[in-house]
Amino acid sequence: MTHVPTIDLYTTPHCPHADAALTLLRTVTQQVVPAATVQHHVVADPQAPEAALLLGSPTIRIDGGDLEGLDAADQPLSCRAYDGAPLPPAWRIEAALLRAMAPKGWLFLCVANSARSQIAEGLARAMAPAGVTVWSAGSAPTRVRPEAVAVLEEIGIDISSHQSKAVGDIPASQVDLVITLCGEEECPLFLGQATRIHWGLDDPASVQGSDPARLDAFRRTRDALRTRFAAWLG
Repeated sequence: MTHVPTIDLYTTPHCPHADAALTLLRTVTQQVVPAATVQHHVVADPQAPEAALLLGSPTIRIDGGDLEGLDAADQPLSCRAYDGAPLPPAWRIEAALLRAMAPKGWLFLCVANSARSQIAEGLARAMAPAGVTVWSAGSAPTRVRPEAVAVLEEIGIDISSHQSKAVGDIPASQVDLVITLCGEEECPLFLGQATRIHWGLDDPASVQGSDPARLDAFRRTRDALRTRFAAWLG
């Protein structure tokens, strides 16, 4: 059975972002792990035991750990910023939930299984903890784009032997996490029982122009996925 994490939101009484943070956290939780509930704690007294868990308002803790891995704050009852914003992006919350849930079979999907999902598979295989199996597939598989191979080779990951695969080629019973990567296109359907998450990314293969311009588009996709994996896997 998938682990159901504890999820806590800590805010100050007059935090202007408390309601938005609670709505965001409940929305993401419902999408990723519907069996979990969000507990909201309002902390007014800096001497209260819960104040030690408030690293600025709002603070999100999953299984007792801070969303960003912080340990302390100089002014715990002040407003908190997440990369300059008052709320964390949804994908960062998803990453923390996934870290707590620890799924063992990951499947990345896009239409052609040629670029985004292949880059995700390569990164995941390099960064995943032991015991995790990783696949990628598409609803209309074609071929692995050479630019995807090239931008991963730049960071020491070899996917030159990868091939595009159809969703039906994947052993559905072994998959407990599906991440779709489609942007404007309609994402493939996966009929197995699994947690489903959507990371919408523009298709780098659709970029027109010179070879360097196209390669830069693939690098942006690689780096966006790498950032998400780093938040998830540490």
